[in-house]
Amino acid sequence: MSTGPRQNRARGTSSKMPAVRHAIGVLRRLAASPDPLPAAALARSLEVPRSTMYHLLSVLVEEGLVVHLPEQHRYGLGLGVFELGSAYLRHDPLEHLARPLLARLVGDVGDTAHLGILHGAELLYLLKVQPEHPTTLVTDVGVRMPAHLAASGRALLAHLPAEQVRALFPSPASFVTRTGSGPRNLPELRSMLTTERRQGWSVEDGLITPEVASVAAASFDHNGHPVASVAVPFRRTARPPESWPQLARHVLRGADALTHRLGGTPPQRPTGPVDDTGR
Repeated sequence: MSTGPRQNRARGTSSKMPAVRHAIGVLRRLAASPDPLPAAALARSLEVPRSTMYHLLSVLVEEGLVVHLPEQHRYGLGLGVFELGSAYLRHDPLEHLARPLLARLVGDVGDTAHLGILHGAELLYLLKVQPEHPTTLVTDVGVRMPAHLAASGRALLAHLPAEQVRALFPSPASFVTRTGSGPRNLPELRSMLTTERRQGWSVEDGLITPEVASVAAASFDHNGHPVASVAVPFRRTARPPESWPQLARHVLRGADALTHRLGGTPPQRPTGPVDDTGR
C-alpha cells in the first residue's frame, strides 16, 4: 500500500520524537540535581547510549540551554533555560501578582518601586509603581541597565550559580560603567555578590546616575531560582546611608511576599541587624 506525503511527514515527525523527549529529559534531570552532572550519569538516567547523550548535550550547549564545565567534566543548566523561564514570567501573571505588592511598598516607604528581571547581562525594568508625588528618575518600564551595576540586577545575580555568572561576564570588556564606578572584573563582582547574598539585599549607590541610590531584593520560584527583583530607587540626599537597612527591610518584605505568591520559598537570611550598606 502506498503512502501519501502526509503519512510520510507524520512518520518523519514521529521518528524525531525520541530525541525531543530525551532532550527534555536531560533538562529535567539537570533541573532536579543540585549539582552539575557528568554525561555518563545522564545517559544511565535516561537509558540512552553515551554517543547519543553526547550528541544531545552538544546541541543543547550550542542553543545555550546547557553549559559544559570542562574542568569538572560535567554539565549544568545554561542561561537559556533561565531566560525562557524569565520570558514566561514576564507575561501578565507576574505583573498582576506583583503590582499590588509594589503599591503596598510604595505606600510604606513613599518612594517609587520597580520590578525587574534579568535579560542576559542586563536588568530589564518590567513594572513601575509611583507615589502621588514621584521623584523623577531615569528608570522606567522597558529600560535596560547593566545588571552588574543596578541593585536590581545584582540582587538576582547574587543567587545564580557561579558558572552562570561567569558565562554572563566572560571578560573585563563585559564590565561597562556609567559613572566610572562599579565592579571592573569578575572577582570584584563576585565579592560584591557574596556580600549582598549574605545580607539578603543589594544596594547601588551612584553607579547608574550620580546622587541616585537603590535598594533591591530578589523573589524566587518553587525551585529556589531568582526570577524577579523588587527595588526602591531614591535621591541620595533624601535617605542617608544609615537608613538604608531599614528601607531594605521593607523591600525584603515585598520581595518575600512575591516569592510566596509564586509558590516559592525565600532563602535563609541573617536574623541580626545589617550594618553594611554595600557601598
